[in-house]
Amino acid sequence: MIAPSGELDHDTVEPLGTALEENSGAARIVVDCEGLDFCDSTGLNLLLRARARAVGAGAELDLAGLRPPVDRMFEITGALRVFRVYGDVREALAAAPAAREPGGARSGDPA
Repeated sequence: MIAPSGELDHDTVEPLGTALEENSGAARIVVDCEGLDFCDSTGLNLLLRARARAVGAGAELDLAGLRPPVDRMFEITGALRVFRVYGDVREALAAAPAAREPGGARSGDPA
């Protein structure tokens, strides 16, 4: 699990990029976004590229704990259709592999 906090933008994206790179060999990475107050296109692009690399390697990259306005950024850009998003880390870690279908399914969303 990786837990960025504060703002994720051009000036602050490097630590998350480093953490994602250091964990690139993992079968699954959960990014706990609960501590994020802001995410701009730089942060979003970093997460999208990291997910693409993970999927290409047969791994997964999921998100947990999206809060406004970060959730809104993912919603208006369509990124919620790409990521699996969970209400919190506990829920993400408890999700069985069969329940982790791509496409932005969120806990509590109607099936």
